[in-house]
Amino acid sequence: MHKIKTNHKKFNNMKQLNFFLIAAMIFLFIGCNSNDTTEVNETTTPATPMGKVSGKVLSKNGAKEIGGALVFTFDENSKMYYAYSGANGEFTLEAPEGAHIVSIQTGNGSNFRTEVNVNIKKNETTVLDNTVTKLNQVANMAYVKGTYDDIESIVTGLGYTLTQITYNDLKVMSTIAQYDVIFLNCGSKPGITADDPAVYNNLSTFVSNGGSLYASDWAVAYLTGGGSNSTACNMAGGFIPDTKLCSINTGVSGTINNTSITDVNLANALGFNTLNIHFDLGSWQKINMYDTTFWDVMVKNNNEALMIKTNKYHDPNATQVAIGNSSTNGWITICHNPSGSNPVTITIPQSSWAAHQAHGDSMGACNGSSNSGNIFYTAFHNHASGNIGNSGLILQYIILNL
Repeated sequence: MHKIKTNHKKFNNMKQLNFFLIAAMIFLFIGCNSNDTTEVNETTTPATPMGKVSGKVLSKNGAKEIGGALVFTFDENSKMYYAYSGANGEFTLEAPEGAHIVSIQTGNGSNFRTEVNVNIKKNETTVLDNTVTKLNQVANMAYVKGTYDDIESIVTGLGYTLTQITYNDLKVMSTIAQYDVIFLNCGSKPGITADDPAVYNNLSTFVSNGGSLYASDWAVAYLTGGGSNSTACNMAGGFIPDTKLCSINTGVSGTINNTSITDVNLANALGFNTLNIHFDLGSWQKINMYDTTFWDVMVKNNNEALMIKTNKYHDPNATQVAIGNSSTNGWITICHNPSGSNPVTITIPQSSWAAHQAHGDSMGACNGSSNSGNIFYTAFHNHASGNIGNSGLILQYIILNL
């Protein structure tokens, strides 16, 4: 009888293989029918299709490229997309594809702004014609004619309009309430008069209700008191507290070289941060003291301020008065909070406020007093005659950012 030999090693290997296959099938069957709630279905959110819009911001008459203008738009969730124009006025804004209203604003947008309807196309750049990117004036502006300053010629040289008023007009609140901006030229204030308190009170009310002031050189007397100028600290009159500012007319004629532009926004808008400033006459107002928590310095020579600004003045006792162009009543100034960026002050249609409020924005400017206007004071200014060089570019910026 023959014995059949069995290969035990091969048989054992086959048993192991069969066991592995059966175990794998059971695992797959259980896995496929599992109701495990921790299972994650991986999904990918498609990227928002983007496009670009570019152009050049110009003054109303097209004579001047406007640097430092804010160009922005929003998506359906009130997310802001924005850019700033360079010193040559040019900008490129990236935003989601589709129909947009692109806004162009300087300052807080309450005095100068333009809106353009744009269809932004995916992965394309839409170039705007210069005719639609000119910065429009929406403010009513006035000036008091001076002896030594001529700011109005710079305003009209940009294609904008303003109305001449007199010192006597400043005594009448209903008259100055028609304007959003008032320019107080150097040499426009007479000596001390019995009517000065009415002027100071009205200017205080004007600023507290949102009006903006430009005052140059001797016109500091409107702010801090004095006659046609200010010859000492703590002079009687004015509406700015003496602890906030003192200016004395001790400046000498000549050129100050390499003055510094310390305001970053101003320097970026101009494309330079130093300049020479020529004072053609002596006895100009030197800023002897200023409160650094109240004023921001824009231009200085070493530690001496030559141009300052504030939006922090507010008189809580001022009468509430409607200020400026009534046709702009449908617009409001807000502080918008872009995600991941610093807050930005803009002016929007009042009808858009609910969406912005839901986004977390707040009413009023992002800093300073939410109800008050701006005050710009400068020791240097336009001359009644002659070329003032790069100082003129700074004054153009001030006009558009009041």
